[in-house]
Amino acid sequence: MTDINQAEQYAAPAQIRKKSGIPLVWIVPLVALVIGGWLVFKAYSEKGPVISISFPSAEGLEAGKTKIKFKDVIVGQVTEIRLGGDLQHVVVTADLSKDFERFLNDKTRFWITRAQIRGGTASGLDTLLSGAFIGVDPALGGAQTKNFTGLEVPPVVTTGLPGRHFWLRSKQRGSLSVGMPVYYRQIQVGQVVSFGFAPDGQAIDVQIFIEAPHHAKVTQNTRFWNASGVDVSLSAEGLKVDTQSLISIVSGALAFDVPEGTEPGGDVGEDHVFSLYQDFDSIHEQLYTVRKNWLIYFDQSVRGLSVGAPVEVYGIKIGEVAKIDLIYDTTLKEMRVPVIVSIEPERIANILTAVPNLESMKGEPVLKWFVEERNMKAQLKSGNLLTGQMLVDLGFYPQEPKAVMGYENGYAVIPSVPGSLDQIQDSIAKITRNLEKVPLEKIGNNLDSLLKETTGAIREITVAVKEAGGFARSLTSETSPLLQANLIALQKTLEELQKTLGQDSALNYNAKKTLEELTLTLRAMRELSGAIDRHPQSFLFGKGDDKDDTKK
Repeated sequence: MTDINQAEQYAAPAQIRKKSGIPLVWIVPLVALVIGGWLVFKAYSEKGPVISISFPSAEGLEAGKTKIKFKDVIVGQVTEIRLGGDLQHVVVTADLSKDFERFLNDKTRFWITRAQIRGGTASGLDTLLSGAFIGVDPALGGAQTKNFTGLEVPPVVTTGLPGRHFWLRSKQRGSLSVGMPVYYRQIQVGQVVSFGFAPDGQAIDVQIFIEAPHHAKVTQNTRFWNASGVDVSLSAEGLKVDTQSLISIVSGALAFDVPEGTEPGGDVGEDHVFSLYQDFDSIHEQLYTVRKNWLIYFDQSVRGLSVGAPVEVYGIKIGEVAKIDLIYDTTLKEMRVPVIVSIEPERIANILTAVPNLESMKGEPVLKWFVEERNMKAQLKSGNLLTGQMLVDLGFYPQEPKAVMGYENGYAVIPSVPGSLDQIQDSIAKITRNLEKVPLEKIGNNLDSLLKETTGAIREITVAVKEAGGFARSLTSETSPLLQANLIALQKTLEELQKTLGQDSALNYNAKKTLEELTLTLRAMRELSGAIDRHPQSFLFGKGDDKDDTKK
């Protein structure tokens, strides 16, 4: 302690200096603070907008991992996924890059990209390994928003793709689907974008997109038709098979072209509306603007008759069946089948000029003239024996009683006659009734008796035949050899007789000599007779001189 006290005693007093400025020890925290602030400012200044997207499902999405991509460039990332308030959807919160903020409007579309096969093509296969991501189709010009509703399926056409949209109107959807290819002369030039009910709910509106420059092929007279499946037709030219491609057979397709022999017409603009025809053959049918609905009552089965079945005259279609009902007629107290047919009079050339005094008739003057003057009636006929489909045939029956055309519920009523099948059934029924009048039982009894008698006769004949067979066998075994021996003997006798009486036989020679001598004798007798006749005295005096006799 003494040494310490002595050192303090002799030590110089300490001098305290005051330092100016920031102590060195604070420099490091201050620098860190500045850097941190700069980083915060930088992060805040570069931070993009935060958006929320509503999807039906969050399948394949994961917070902190799922990216938002545009043309395979990452423009954002999902930060949060939560259920919506109504539990019917999920809400995805995502951070986007700052430079994407100008595209946040109600025209920008988001969707989830997963692996899928659609319209004969596969897409999103890379997501099998990397996982699903959210695709975005940015657009400009819409109202600013940060809340979006995601699409259920990726859009077929993205914003800015050159081409043109058109609308097709069809009665039925058929095999239509989003992404279905559209062909022009068997080359794919577009796709089906969407479809849905028409505003009036009576048809299907289909939106398609034709890529540039092929959209210029769509003109005023262009016809679109359903090219799905295989069209097979059998005509006098043989079997005809028409299809677009193998994909169209499997997944369906649409096609368009201008009918052969038709001018293309002028250009058409965006969202022009066309009719969608059922098949290729249908596009060659003319467009008819006039339609007449007529009513036909059929008091028979209409099995096989359906809406759309053709109405024909002489085998040529002039309309189709529009409606088939079944009603109970309280007046007639019986079931009836009213069929409404839609007729296109423009299909019949010169139809108006064929009717005399057209102006004097009211209502349906053309139909009235055909019904009352030409006795036109409707009849059900078979349109296809294999499928049993029926059609309505309008024919003329001069042998039938004439009818007066009536009106019912605003429709002109066409009289009908039983169908051809019904006529056959009636004929069969008449034959059956006539057969029922035939005393089949009595005929059967008579036939039975006759058969019994015939059976007895057959037995007798059988016995006779057996006896004849025995006689024949006996004749063959016994009589034939004896007869053959007799024949041989007879042949020998004839040969001997021929030798005896033949030309070279002795008997024949002697007979000839005898005949010659007899001839000479007769000739001498004739000469003697002549000499006696000329000289009877010679019989007493002998024969004189022949010369004196000659002179005398």
